[in-house]
Amino acid sequence: MALSRRARDRQIDYWPGFVDALSTLLLVFTFLIAVFMLGQFFIGREMAGKEDVLQRLARQLSELSDLLALERSAKAEGEQRILSLSATLQRAEAERERLAGLAANAGQSEQQLGTLSQQLADEKTVAQRALEQVSLLNQQISALRQQLQALEGALEQAEGREKDAQTRIAELGSRLNVALAQRVQELTRYRSDFFGRLRNVLGSRPDVRIVGDRFVFQSEIFFGSGEAVLATTGLGELDKLAQLLKNLEREIPPDLAWIARIDGHTDKRPLSGAGQFKDNWELSAARAIAVVRYLVEKGVSPHRVVAAGFGEFAPIDFGDTPEALARNRRLELKITER
Repeated sequence: MALSRRARDRQIDYWPGFVDALSTLLLVFTFLIAVFMLGQFFIGREMAGKEDVLQRLARQLSELSDLLALERSAKAEGEQRILSLSATLQRAEAERERLAGLAANAGQSEQQLGTLSQQLADEKTVAQRALEQVSLLNQQISALRQQLQALEGALEQAEGREKDAQTRIAELGSRLNVALAQRVQELTRYRSDFFGRLRNVLGSRPDVRIVGDRFVFQSEIFFGSGEAVLATTGLGELDKLAQLLKNLEREIPPDLAWIARIDGHTDKRPLSGAGQFKDNWELSAARAIAVVRYLVEKGVSPHRVVAAGFGEFAPIDFGDTPEALARNRRLELKITER
């Protein structure tokens, strides 16, 4: 008899481990998606900021290029004017020499020579101003070239910072993935151990069963019909549960965030509304809170338990038979991350 019972226990142990593995994979996959979306969000923000900077720099480059083109055009016009003035000066010098040769024979020629000399002086003044303008244009062009070099350096620095940010985001995502996987593995191991101990303590009661990754207790173990006051017949089972949770608190490292969630559920039959509770939501929540308070009174840390009421909106059996309705009147215990 003892050997056959141990064999049945070992067969029963396979299913929670399989379900735990599936839930772990689902949690990891969900977290990876969340990390990926978070990384995309920060990258998008970083890229948007860099694109604004690049657009401003591009506009400045365009304006500087236009200004440089204008300055080059003005410089070319000044140089052309200098060449024209130089040609005029040469012609004037030639005319002056010609008139100087005729100055001894004609006073009128002397007057013309004076006029041409004045014109020559005026042309020299204009040429000097043109040279000054060309020098000023050269200085402006040099300054524009320095600004262009500074803008190119700023662009290179912005691109380098963007690459560094992307690298840091990728490294952060990798570290988060590793940390999450380690935490999930630790919590899964402790949860599997806890469920195994709870199964051994509760034995093979027909009103206690495993559904997925949680233990399911029929409400009739602890409460009367339509009531949320704990019956004395179920306190022994809650005492066993409280002791296991206290042991779990001592075993799990304090930096691993976990909670034991007590979920209250009812069947789909509505309450009359004339009693203590207005609807099934209030009844299911009150029952879950009653269990949590009892566990805390027995020494379980209030930071490690939470109550939730689902009313009739999370059935496990959609039938209308008395058996189906009874299965939906239940309390569920689940160990999960906070």
